[in-house]
Amino acid sequence: MGINVNLTPQLEDLVRSKLSSGLYSSASELVHEALRLMQAQDHLRQAKLQELRLEVCKGLDSGPSQPWDADALKRKARSRLSAKVASS
Repeated sequence: MGINVNLTPQLEDLVRSKLSSGLYSSASELVHEALRLMQAQDHLRQAKLQELRLEVCKGLDSGPSQPWDADALKRKARSRLSAKVASS
């Protein structure tokens, strides 16, 4: 199946540049590689989105939220750090 594609002048220049560099032997080979890369990027994006959805579900399933006290957290962390430094 043949498909004709119209490219912007910038994309035409990019294709010509890649072909003249010797990286690709034909525009068809270059387009095949570009589509393979796009497909890999789509798969990666889908995997990241699926992971994000799983993490959101874990968060929703973890129960109600608890109040968060930044000052108490800082005091606890500083206390741990002091104890670690003292034991060194």
